[in-house]
Amino acid sequence: MGAALLTGLALLIPASAQAAKVPDCPSAAKAPSAIVIEVSTGTVACARNADQERQIGSTTKLMTALLVLEEAKLSDTYKASSYRPAPIESQIGLLPGERMKVSDLMRGLLLESGNDAAMALAQGVSGTTKAFVREMNRRAKQLGLTHTHYTNPIGLDAPGNYSSARDLVTLATVLRTNKFFKKIVDSPSGTLKTGDHPRTFRNSNTLLQKYAYVNGVKTGHTHGAGYVLVGSASRSGVQLISAVLATPTESARDADTMALYKWAFPRFQRIRAVIEGHPMATAQIRFRAGAELKLVPDRTIRRIVLRGHRAAVKVDVEAPRVVEGPIRSGQRLGKVDVTQNGKLVATVPLIAQAAVPAAQIKDKTKSAASSPLLIIGVALAVVLATVLLAARRRARITRGRRHRQTSAA
Repeated sequence: MGAALLTGLALLIPASAQAAKVPDCPSAAKAPSAIVIEVSTGTVACARNADQERQIGSTTKLMTALLVLEEAKLSDTYKASSYRPAPIESQIGLLPGERMKVSDLMRGLLLESGNDAAMALAQGVSGTTKAFVREMNRRAKQLGLTHTHYTNPIGLDAPGNYSSARDLVTLATVLRTNKFFKKIVDSPSGTLKTGDHPRTFRNSNTLLQKYAYVNGVKTGHTHGAGYVLVGSASRSGVQLISAVLATPTESARDADTMALYKWAFPRFQRIRAVIEGHPMATAQIRFRAGAELKLVPDRTIRRIVLRGHRAAVKVDVEAPRVVEGPIRSGQRLGKVDVTQNGKLVATVPLIAQAAVPAAQIKDKTKSAASSPLLIIGVALAVVLATVLLAARRRARITRGRRHRQTSAA
């Protein structure tokens, strides 16, 4: 799907946010490592041992999925690898030599967490598992996942295969901007239609069936990792992504995740920084005394802020003070820059709220006649003329006196 996929969205949790002091997660969430962030700003709502390196089970497959989305076409067909998962492993039941489209292998990877699907994808993309793992680590480095390293594309317990809660939510944030990925992980089930026979699987993230606002992302479980969940939830325009690591049971994993959401959602609010059609500037109309044109944004900009921190969002208006017709209704005449915490997040055109016709000659004449500068100029001219006339009169009088004096002599 293209190597350029989402590269510019790396490090969505900026270094400043990582370094800033954030509250510990609520006591109701007992996971040894946990974090929850608000997606649009990268704001960390709470964190506990978020940079601690731990085994992560099948959440390893998030990086497997990212590489496939970047390097393969969903319409490609891959052959089942020679890997034969143990009966205890998650699998979609690929048969030796079976061929399946990448799109269905991805469903098997993310819904059922199939290890056989992961190996087929890895070898299909890079030729060998070893080469694919090298790419996983290269991509992790590019994304700034400094507490992540991979030794396999599956997530089986192995020295050197680890990540952190913060790195996992960063990776999930990048992945959720991909529509195909999002559609899979948001679905409670899915059917694989290619291969030797159709297969239907339920999403291993059981929270999807219990809560309407939960929408992803990936579970993981091994003996070394415990129960892991990279979760996602959306309510009232606020999107959260979370991670809990090393929980003792599946029910504890789910309870910890929901405790994070219940704690974090009330701490954010959605505001309208710019409102479509609401006047933000007024311009004088040249040649029409007293007439004004209102300039309005052409769309609404909404931002997520910590509750009580509305001042973090600022708007800067750039608009003309004087305009001259003809102007179309809706014509762009300025802009509004929206910044949040000092960072430019949106630019919105300012448009004319109404049309302004071209000025007629009589308007220009009338305007010129009533122009303060013209009035001042005329007044100065009158004063100057008066002074000149007076000077000439005095000069004539003086010359007359001299003439009479000369005649008398």
